[in-house]
Amino acid sequence: MKKIFLCLILVCLILTGCGKKDEKTVLKEFQEKVTNAKSYYLSGSMELVNNEDVYTYDISVSYEEDNHYKIELINVINDHKQVILRNEEGVYVVTPSLNKSFKFQSDWPYNNSQVYLLASLLDDISNDENRLFEVTSEGYIFTSTVNYPNNDKLVNQKVYFDKDYLPTKVEVMDVDGNVQIKMAFEKIDLKTEFNDTYFDLNSILNTQEQKNETNSENTSSDSSNNTDNSNNNTNQNVNENNNEAQEPSDENDSTESTKETATIDDIIYPMYLPVNTYLTNQERVSTDDGERLILTFTGDSSFVLVEETAVYSDSPEIIPTYGDVELIGSSLAVINDNSANWFNNGIEYYIVSDVMSSSELLNVVRSISVLPVSK
Repeated sequence: MKKIFLCLILVCLILTGCGKKDEKTVLKEFQEKVTNAKSYYLSGSMELVNNEDVYTYDISVSYEEDNHYKIELINVINDHKQVILRNEEGVYVVTPSLNKSFKFQSDWPYNNSQVYLLASLLDDISNDENRLFEVTSEGYIFTSTVNYPNNDKLVNQKVYFDKDYLPTKVEVMDVDGNVQIKMAFEKIDLKTEFNDTYFDLNSILNTQEQKNETNSENTSSDSSNNTDNSNNNTNQNVNENNNEAQEPSDENDSTESTKETATIDDIIYPMYLPVNTYLTNQERVSTDDGERLILTFTGDSSFVLVEETAVYSDSPEIIPTYGDVELIGSSLAVINDNSANWFNNGIEYYIVSDVMSSSELLNVVRSISVLPVSK
């Protein structure tokens, strides 16, 4: 019996030791891949839960040593694209469709967890001494704590790895174990090379300008062809064709106008308000480029919410600011101690409070972004 008992103990020790060895091996292999990669490109899909709504983004990440990052996020519902760019000049949140960008000095992406960055996943796993490790038929799973300073509901994450020690999926969970963020990796290329201007701000804005110029040229070409064809017809047909040709022209003018300035058809109110805080005043003001709504909330957690039609800038516009980047649901926002600024569906939002904490301010912001988005 003693021999059998000793054998069982020995087997348990061996199995335990192998398990630990597997964990160290997987982590070491992943660490070597991340630290040895001078650049990489990855793409995938990210889901973000905001109350009862789920926002899905197509996401691509480009990284190059010396702290160069370019993260492109496209909201699959309305094709709204935004870019987070970090280079030697600073950090930018770019909205190419408006030709605008926020520029600020920030520790991003090193000041909180990021499900789409390999180095961030490595840090979260490595820094948690109480992490859990599992071996599955498809690969490995690490469960570790996370760092989301602006969202204390997020407490841990599961990172799924394949047998080549690369992540395939990340799930970030709240205190009740509900998945709030899900990242599914479709492609990871650790040997990607980028040209010298890839991480320049102008490379993002110029790409959008080139698309606009191409669309304009196509429209002009179509209009010219219609005119040539109409000249070959009788006077009656010329008049008819001219009338028909005016319809696309009106549509183009409308599209151009909508692109440059949206309209605020309805006042958008926060769906969440702090206790003992209520709306006391609302004012609609006409501006040179559209209109502006000013909503004043008074009480224990007073704040002001401004909604203004966003205007396309003919030349690239850089707005200096400070704070952090936060994905609030439907859009990227720039957050600081007492304010938040973001674009969504052609509207620019700005909220400021002298008394609310940044986390409470974000609760209000997220309740605004819960509203449906459309093309």
